[in-house]
Amino acid sequence: MKIIVGADHAGYPMKEKVKAFLQDRGITVEDVGTHSDDSVDYTDFGKAVASKVSDGTFQRGILICGTGLGMSMIANRFPGVRAALANDLFSAIMSRRHNDSNVLAMGGRLIGDALALQLVETWLETPFEGGRHQRRLEKMDIE
Repeated sequence: MKIIVGADHAGYPMKEKVKAFLQDRGITVEDVGTHSDDSVDYTDFGKAVASKVSDGTFQRGILICGTGLGMSMIANRFPGVRAALANDLFSAIMSRRHNDSNVLAMGGRLIGDALALQLVETWLETPFEGGRHQRRLEKMDIE
């Protein structure tokens, strides 16, 4: 699996920990930045990740900003992207089981590093249930 990650300045420290966590598990990671805690616009990094998930270059992406809200909003503007804001384990699990989320958004100012890594691990390992949920996914795309 290849995963693309991005963060703004508020999510930068957590992104670095998430990236190392993924690499330690043998997952190929592309990091689109930011690469410091200098102030940047979250939209630039949200677009960079979501566009590569949308076009199929990456199966999954992870975005981190202060709350995760801005990143999830920008990512969900891209066709085929199902970004889920998950700052708790139940949300991460259900975003995969029922919504087949392909982008995980988290709030670097809301959760600690240990929980963030649990969220990533859970999100990666939870399968999509399909069935009636597939029918609902097909109704998400607006033409």
